Amino acid sequence: MSKVRTRYAPSPTGKMHVGNLRSALYEFLIAKHAGGEFMLRIEDTDQERFVEGATEIIYRTLDQAGLKHDEGPDRDGGYGPYVQSERMKSGIYMKYAKELVERGEAYYCFCDKERLESLKTEIVEGKEIMMYDKHCLSLSKEEVEANLAAGTPFVIRQNIPKEGTTTFHDELYGDITVENAELDDMILIKSDGYPTYNFANVVDDHTMNITHVVRGNEYLSSSPKYQRLYDAFGWESPVYIHLPLITDENHKKLSKRSGHASFEDLIEQGFLTEAVVNYIALLGWSPDENREIFTLEELIRDFDYHRISKSPAVFDIVKLKWMNGEYLKAMDFDKFFEMAEPYIRKCLTKEYDLKKIAAMVKTRIEIFPDIADHIDFFEKVPEYDCAMYAHKKMKTTPESSLEVLKELIPIFENQEDYSNDALYETLCNYVADKGCKNGYAMWPVRTAVSGKQMTPGGATELMEVLGKEESLLRLRTAVDKLTADLAN
Repeated sequence: MSKVRTRYAPSPTGKMHVGNLRSALYEFLIAKHAGGEFMLRIEDTDQERFVEGATEIIYRTLDQAGLKHDEGPDRDGGYGPYVQSERMKSGIYMKYAKELVERGEAYYCFCDKERLESLKTEIVEGKEIMMYDKHCLSLSKEEVEANLAAGTPFVIRQNIPKEGTTTFHDELYGDITVENAELDDMILIKSDGYPTYNFANVVDDHTMNITHVVRGNEYLSSSPKYQRLYDAFGWESPVYIHLPLITDENHKKLSKRSGHASFEDLIEQGFLTEAVVNYIALLGWSPDENREIFTLEELIRDFDYHRISKSPAVFDIVKLKWMNGEYLKAMDFDKFFEMAEPYIRKCLTKEYDLKKIAAMVKTRIEIFPDIADHIDFFEKVPEYDCAMYAHKKMKTTPESSLEVLKELIPIFENQEDYSNDALYETLCNYVADKGCKNGYAMWPVRTAVSGKQMTPGGATELMEVLGKEESLLRLRTAVDKLTADLAN
């Protein structure tokens, strides 16, 4: 086979959804794994669905994800133009459609809307589908020319025989054979002169020397029509790889309403690009070794499309959060702090050492928005129940906690060094003198300064960040709270 050439050919209709990004990623990996070329082609022939700014989203997403294209509208590799509307202006699609007409593989259709609506329909997969009756195929050459000369609106349809079968090959699904009688004479050129998605796809893939095409398995049903077009032209068809459906946790098709259907949604929710790309790579593909964390370079090295599954892939947001957390743990601290700082500042107005707070949460969060729940107490101690001071393992009670806090406040008042190490040493000396375990003192102190059962750091780590004045204020407030509660 010649050099592997793949293409990502999105329609600019909005945000890039997870399924689209997976197709782009797999196309990229197939090309790069084989030392080939990855192309970007913009398919904007569906003018009704075109969304302003969507093309920019495509560029931005591919760039963020690290999927650098070798050719595209902004990078000519000799196969341009790379935007279908620009290619249409050159007349390429009409040229090839007319060639099929001359070969008897396509024909002009002048049927108006009323006639088309009168045709019988069939129910296919729950949808009502109109099957064209080949009425205009019987028109003489003179009738066709007369209609064209009169400016009668037309489409060009594929001429599929009603007898025999068509066989299409997919790398995952094998040979798929269908009865020709089941195939409709699909439109190749629309009445506005634009090619249909299906026709433009075939022409562009061939003329751009595309060797491998990756797309969702919802296109499997259209594939025999593609094959007939390749056969009609006498062209070699590319290698086709149809990907399994991506579902949500309830095994329903991933939708916009799920809140995590697009790449931009996920980034806005605080996920790292690297983690999203890594996770999406595993939606349908499994490596030959038992591991889950891959850099893009490792994916390029290891990706074998023969290991793509035919079974639906479940988009599990819990699993993605876990993976994102692993990336955060491994991240360089300075980079982590740069990304975490806006989330920290959103929660805190008081002047604290934010780097110390960031270091506390780095191994405890899965996505950046999680930071808020971990650190909100630094701003203000939340309302809490004094029953929190009772801890069976620490052998503490509200009564014992009150005693401990009362004894510790004077000690902390006299302490000048409020570093974690110095504070920890002070507490250790206290428990040694008292003859109790560390938790007996640590638990009430941590509860008093945080008002929480779970915190990103221990008692003395929190006090170091809070500083002497704030720590003592919170300890005294806790004593008052416990005293009042126990009096009732």
